[in-house]
Amino acid sequence: MHYETIQFTIESGIATLTLNRPERLNSFTKQMHEEVRAALDLVKTDKSVRVLLLTGAGRGFCAGQDLNDRAVEPGAPGVDLGESVEQYYAPLVMTLRTLPLPVICAVNGVAAGAGANLALACDIVLAAQSASFIEAFCKLGLIPDTGGTWMLPRLVGPARAMGMALLGERLSAEKAEEWGLIWRCVPDEALMLQARALAEHFAAAPTRGLAYTKQAMLASATNTLEQQLALEGRMMRELGYSHDYREGVAAFIEKRQPQFKGE
Repeated sequence: MHYETIQFTIESGIATLTLNRPERLNSFTKQMHEEVRAALDLVKTDKSVRVLLLTGAGRGFCAGQDLNDRAVEPGAPGVDLGESVEQYYAPLVMTLRTLPLPVICAVNGVAAGAGANLALACDIVLAAQSASFIEAFCKLGLIPDTGGTWMLPRLVGPARAMGMALLGERLSAEKAEEWGLIWRCVPDEALMLQARALAEHFAAAPTRGLAYTKQAMLASATNTLEQQLALEGRMMRELGYSHDYREGVAAFIEKRQPQFKGE
């Protein structure tokens, strides 16, 4: 497929999706949504893919929605933003959260509005030292969508989440790491090197076990302890019969590197 607003490759088990509208800080348009969805459909169906790496081109990661794509003049009829959330942003978040493989986000610059929450929907977030996160919705009379109202309190706690949402202040990558919003802040020049190394690590890892770990972590948000223990039992029973578990044990005993198949 030919893409105009993203770059997308699959190589050696690594799917790399780069938002590619640098002149607009990679802000979303309807076309970008459709191209991202098409790329993620390939990730879901290509059995060779064992990790997804998401990043942005140019000096920004993603500035959220391109307001020029749905401009509203003062006094003109409004637009149905709920439809935009339901048709594009919500399915995008759910796809990233439910992919049965690790999703890495390399935040190379500003992540604002939906762009910030898109990054936070990924499993592991690395951010360049010069990057920042801005919940800019309050400046437009809106709420943090793209899962922001769900993720922020769980990541940084209710007090910090409320401050981020109501004030819309810029949060540095260093502070984001300190608060637990992201996994790690790294020097700008090391961002893609570290993100790629992490992707290569996951491409050779026991993917099925990682996918179940991801599912279990997400389920814990609503499960009771008893339900979570039962879920762990079901998952461990299934994984115990997997090739990767047998290979992991054999490699440990034989003191060699395991050769996982991701099955």
